Amino acid sequence: MGGVQEVFDALPGDTRGAQLLRRVLAGTPSGESPLTHAEIVPARDGRTTGWPDWVPEEVRAPLLARGVDRPWGHQAAAAAHAWAGEHVVVSTGTASGKSLAYQLPVLTRLHTDPRATALYLSPTKALGADQLRTVHDLRVEGVRAASYDGDTPIPERDWVRQHANWVFTNPDMLHRGVLPRHGRWTTFLRRLRYVVIDECHTYRGLFGSHVALLMRRLRRVCARYGAHPTFVLASATVSEPAVSASVLTGLDVAEVTEDGSPRGARAVALWEPPLLEEVTGENGAPVRRSAGAETARMLADLVLEGARSLAFVRSRRGAELTALGARRVLAEVDPSLARQVAAYRAGYLPEERRELEQALLTGALRGVATTNALELGVDIAGLDAVVVAGFPGTRASFWQQAGRAGRSGDDALVVLVARDDPLDTYLVHHPQAMLGAPLERCVLDPTNPYVLAPHLACAASEIPLTRDDVAALGGAAALSVVDDLVAEGLLRRRRGGWFWSHPTDRPHAGVDIRGSGGEQVVLVESETGRMLGTVDPGTAPATVHPGAVHLHQGESYVVDTLDLDEGLAHVHAEDPEWTTQARTVIDISVEETEQCAAHGELQVCLGSVEVTEQVVGYLRKLPSGRVLDQTPLDMPARSLRTRAVWYTLSESALLRAGLEPARWPGALHAAEHAAIGLLPLVATCDRWDIGGVSTALHPDTGHPTVFVHDGHPGGAGFADRAHEALREWLTATRAAISDCECPSGCPSCVQSPKCGNGNDPLDKAGAILVLDAVLGRLAED
Repeated sequence: MGGVQEVFDALPGDTRGAQLLRRVLAGTPSGESPLTHAEIVPARDGRTTGWPDWVPEEVRAPLLARGVDRPWGHQAAAAAHAWAGEHVVVSTGTASGKSLAYQLPVLTRLHTDPRATALYLSPTKALGADQLRTVHDLRVEGVRAASYDGDTPIPERDWVRQHANWVFTNPDMLHRGVLPRHGRWTTFLRRLRYVVIDECHTYRGLFGSHVALLMRRLRRVCARYGAHPTFVLASATVSEPAVSASVLTGLDVAEVTEDGSPRGARAVALWEPPLLEEVTGENGAPVRRSAGAETARMLADLVLEGARSLAFVRSRRGAELTALGARRVLAEVDPSLARQVAAYRAGYLPEERRELEQALLTGALRGVATTNALELGVDIAGLDAVVVAGFPGTRASFWQQAGRAGRSGDDALVVLVARDDPLDTYLVHHPQAMLGAPLERCVLDPTNPYVLAPHLACAASEIPLTRDDVAALGGAAALSVVDDLVAEGLLRRRRGGWFWSHPTDRPHAGVDIRGSGGEQVVLVESETGRMLGTVDPGTAPATVHPGAVHLHQGESYVVDTLDLDEGLAHVHAEDPEWTTQARTVIDISVEETEQCAAHGELQVCLGSVEVTEQVVGYLRKLPSGRVLDQTPLDMPARSLRTRAVWYTLSESALLRAGLEPARWPGALHAAEHAAIGLLPLVATCDRWDIGGVSTALHPDTGHPTVFVHDGHPGGAGFADRAHEALREWLTATRAAISDCECPSGCPSCVQSPKCGNGNDPLDKAGAILVLDAVLGRLAED
């Protein structure tokens, strides 16, 4: 649509979502047209069915008292599979009541069989705590549900092991607290009938690969005690959920995907902040008004309108800044309104999270800026609007976040605000790719040797490994890894199998299943010694390096020192007017070429590479995007062997495309940046999960080359997916560059926020010529 008036004309005026969108648009400066698309997703009627005959009155009655008159069709279908002992995944929209699909069989089994037990796994503590509250409120006789996670006091853990028959935990605690001490859990595991894996679509990439092997270890230990539990999985709507669930669990899984729940109408708007005429960024590039600033203003407008709203922001810092911005706007109108807005994110201390969750549930907070910690968190009913600041990486995550609005079947508003990012640019100008395209597959690779090795070591320390065990855990790849572990002295080969060599020193503590590379880095205030929170060690050099600005609970701190060996960063309170952004340099070498296809003067390859990355400095930037200066840093280099996809073009092909040799570095560099930004369109990843290198002459290929690689040791499946969907991926990359209105390159198309060369050189027009040459040769074949 061409402008605001056309969008107004296209929207029915009688929906709550359309009314809120008009209110938000009223706050835009005259003459601006930030909307690129808007539509109404129509309401949907619900489809119910009768209660299953096997559900007793003692389970049905408390559900009826909570307003569940009859189950939706998908709830009953999934519950029937689980009750029959068939592994099942229910994949339906947010607020479709997936919880009831596993509550019915689990509550019924625990009520009717006093010896049975069940295990519930969630990716976040907030989600697990919310589901536990629901089970407690039902008060079904015979059900003793309890939490067992990092927040559970030590004295309570013995009671949970001995008396609880439904344990709510997370993969981290299962890995560190249950499996290495399975002898203490003998009774519970012997009687285990159900394993519930909630929000299983979040287990993708490296984290998903770890959890897949963790599930195989859990099944192996259960089998040792004679138990073969039924797995019940709940997922947001994703492509091929049964395939993903089968890879995750190692089992054949049935799927239920037809959503029988009702849904209110939703106005969905795509919003591109305008370019700022008076501000320039790196190398004089134009800068858009930030997605965070736009979202802060929208959040304030929605609170003024009386709409309960969530704003999803990509980073912890962004969530803090967005809440601060909204509070400033509201304070100018009514200081009491400013107290109704807060930030919510990971890294807060447990008591801070609980306080915020309670305020959300009671309605004391009307506007919340959050990371994806609330995408899967507490069950918040009655929200009128969701603003998503930047595409969250997958369409599944977008719809999961969008589904937070209108959870009670009411009309609602959903706005996607584009960041200065190639993928966001592409999506807001190609709404069919956002709103009409099929959802992504969950990409994970449990055969990654870097993931297999620590899990095989953990499994051997739990129970000695047999050849069948190794085959079940990873097939031929696992056998090769076991040989390496024996050579390293970690495993001993005996007639009965492989044994852990250090029985008094378990390997579990050294395995980070979330893929961050070790223990969290603790942030400590220098003057008081107060612990502020934690950050991921893999991102610490780029986020809490000396001089970095760090936000916590709305307060600004500057980092004094970072000790990666000790896992400690000291900070002091300071509120500078600028933010900081790290700069890195990357080198890459080809270790092994597994596939290589020739298309005339184009070659497309997939294989193993070694990447060396080092944070070498940081920029200080004003909120407008203007760069103040650059400060050098001497941080340790990090090397990893991972997987990459790359393509080479001959020198003659580039010349025929109209590119003189002097333009090759900038053209290839720009094409690489944009390709990294667009890869999440075809693979379930974030641009920060991947990296890239481009060069006019790479020593290993002998030609101009563009690499895009996974950002995790051994890879997480992203490069393989990129290779599989190469034409779709690069076609979208070319479109994102050409759609951007800037004259010569900006963060919305070819500039990268993590470029070690300061986004220089970049040739936007040259990138289009490079991609035309690549796509032309692919089309010829």
